[in-house]
Amino acid sequence: MRIVNYKSLYQLTITPNLFPVNVYIIEEEKTLTLIDTGLSIMAPKILKFSDSLNKPITRILLTHCHNDHIGSLSKLKEALPNAKVIMSERESRFMNGDFSLDPDEPNVPLKGGYPKKEISIFDETIKNGDQIGSLTSILTPGHTPGMTSYWSEQDKILIVGDALQTKGGLAIAGMVNWTFPFPAMATWSKELAIKSAEKILEISPDVIAPGHGNLLHKPLPELEKAIRKAKK
Repeated sequence: MRIVNYKSLYQLTITPNLFPVNVYIIEEEKTLTLIDTGLSIMAPKILKFSDSLNKPITRILLTHCHNDHIGSLSKLKEALPNAKVIMSERESRFMNGDFSLDPDEPNVPLKGGYPKKEISIFDETIKNGDQIGSLTSILTPGHTPGMTSYWSEQDKILIVGDALQTKGGLAIAGMVNWTFPFPAMATWSKELAIKSAEKILEISPDVIAPGHGNLLHKPLPELEKAIRKAKK
């Protein structure tokens, strides 16, 4: 597993050159916050690394509930029963087996690997702008209806899940990058994904931390270009 550190953030990645799957740890003063859980094989690696920091994981935040982001959730919750699993109120419905769309949402099919059975492993739900430790939740729908990014104001880092990808070059969810097309193939609404990218641009992060690909420093020029391309 590859580990990259930037300020309070640690990026943990398996198969970085082939099919990178990232999870993130934010180091708080006395605790750790895990964002996403990756594939099931990542659980022991996540636990081993968190032990090396000598701080407990007390929160597990989820950006969305595609299988490559919640794959080791059950194992981690079993190992960390006191850690609170937190996700957006909208996205949590998929964990309960409710795949209905709201009347004000685009009436297009959901895509990607959702849980095939009910796995109600979450302790709290959040809405846009909620504070969780040092992070703020930012709803960025498009890849999924309840897709959530997490903003570190102190470090100017935005953890975006699959709202954006950097593997094969920066791309907005729904834009097919043929060197790594999988996030686009699993995107529900490209229209909403573009609006979410514009919201990310307004936040003006110094670093974008995606679900797939490397950290992107000083991302705004590339993000502006990606938005223009997506709108065409």
